[in-house]
Amino acid sequence: QVQLVEAGGGLVQAGGSLRLSCVASGGTFTSYTVGWFRQAPGKEREFLASINWIGSTVYADSVKGRFAISRDNAKNTVYLQMNSLKPGDTAVYFCAARARGPYDYWGQGTQVTVSS
Repeated sequence: QVQLVEAGGGLVQAGGSLRLSCVASGGTFTSYTVGWFRQAPGKEREFLASINWIGSTVYADSVKGRFAISRDNAKNTVYLQMNSLKPGDTAVYFCAARARGPYDYWGQGTQVTVSS
């Protein structure tokens, strides 16, 4: 059983940056694909980026070029560097992990608020 804890959210002005972290415990973290998602009030949960065990990444078009996902397996941590933030990026951000198939494990989320 993998437990995930996100951190690094907060309030930032438009154009600013934040780095989110997702720390995992339990399970064999290094073999999992980890993804970042977000959900704004009244909207569907949105996939942002993922990174697999060898470091291959996938990005949603909405964040490509602004967000970067990375992982440090020695620290059981995945990061999401977010640059050039916009008010439309305001949401609760979640990390999730999967071995195969759907994402099985989810964190509790961290709030990101971007002011104009």
